[in-house]
Amino acid sequence: MAGGRPSIYSPELIDAICERVADGESMRKICRDEHMPVMTTIFRWLRENPEFKQQYDAACDMRADAFAEDMQDIADTPPALTPDGKIDAGDVAHMRLRIDTRKWIASKLKPKKYGDKIEQEISGKNGGPIIVQTTPLDEAL
Repeated sequence: MAGGRPSIYSPELIDAICERVADGESMRKICRDEHMPVMTTIFRWLRENPEFKQQYDAACDMRADAFAEDMQDIADTPPALTPDGKIDAGDVAHMRLRIDTRKWIASKLKPKKYGDKIEQEISGKNGGPIIVQTTPLDEAL
């Protein structure tokens, strides 16, 4: 592989990848580092190594919790101010985008914990009870 990237699978490298994933880093960002393999190599390793796949899935699960922590930090950080001392609307919009992106990803990674709870109520006509009617079986059947 070009750029001195490793081509040998090792438990230490897998641990390093999974730690970074669990901390909220994207695979694309991790693979930009010279000492990391390219993304296609990691995806191949995930297909070929059940232990790595299990460790990676657990790291993704932890990533959702890291995103929840990130959202709290982002929300608690005051927005930047313009030179005249007013709140920078662009900074507020960027903070909102960062939170919304993390919310969406967390809801997909851990839908039971971070997803929207959807309930459906089924009722009859005008909100009344559902009426169940049975009919005798047709003799032709």
